[in-house]
Amino acid sequence: MRSLLMTVAAGTLFLGACATETMTGEKSGDMKAKAASASTELCTTFGPQTPRDIASVSGLNMTTFDMAPAASEMNLCNIHTHTNAEHKGPGFSVFVNDTASGGYACNDTDSLTDIEKFDPYMGKGAYKGVKPGDTIEVHWVHTSCDVAPGAGLGSCLTDSCSDPLLRVEAQVFLVVNDPENALDFTDMAYDGNMVNGKHQAKMIPSDTGAPVQFLGSTTGPSYDQSTCSPMKVTWSVRPSCARVDIGSLHRWAEQGNVFEESKSHGVRQLVTAPELLSPIK
Repeated sequence: MRSLLMTVAAGTLFLGACATETMTGEKSGDMKAKAASASTELCTTFGPQTPRDIASVSGLNMTTFDMAPAASEMNLCNIHTHTNAEHKGPGFSVFVNDTASGGYACNDTDSLTDIEKFDPYMGKGAYKGVKPGDTIEVHWVHTSCDVAPGAGLGSCLTDSCSDPLLRVEAQVFLVVNDPENALDFTDMAYDGNMVNGKHQAKMIPSDTGAPVQFLGSTTGPSYDQSTCSPMKVTWSVRPSCARVDIGSLHRWAEQGNVFEESKSHGVRQLVTAPELLSPIK
């Protein structure tokens, strides 16, 4: 979840190439992350952190909190994207780099045709920071507060509901130039959609594998393994990539959206220190 800054009551909350195999079988990106873990002072006084490798269930952070209910029982409060996946998963395990523009790419990125990689907007579309051939991770943020969707974390909280249960439904996409076959992002947006009295996304992909659920935090480039997020979030991350059409992202921005989103955001590098990860049950 992208890093956001807001003041709530008495305090301020901060929310905010392919990898080559080594002789040990570890990928270069994983080894860089582990090296960074070893060379920094870990923020072990915080609860479990995110993002993580969802294929690994191990974790030593035993700070617990209530897992949020299903997204259908909560209010959608925010939608935003990150360029490249913050998480690492079976379908998005290609390490890009260890910067705020890094993260992981979909495994089938190199299989795209010239047409699928062609940018009809020539880098001048309404939704900035993404182009065909990029990977994005989309976060649908849900809250237990009785609120309407809006911009940033502030839309997920109220003065009388300052410590809500939060759930993020996450899906990684390969962005392509393919309006005929790829998904339309506007079909996965909000547009005032209500179901059983709850604000809901119009659609979240359900054919990209069983979501991996775990306890974690907010994400975004403001955080690393020495600067942790204090927020408590239930995550639900799908293990495979889907494809989304570049034109639909630009239309989402052109049409305007209640989240005031017009660009894809940076990533928090993978959390690898076991002390900062919750065990996945």
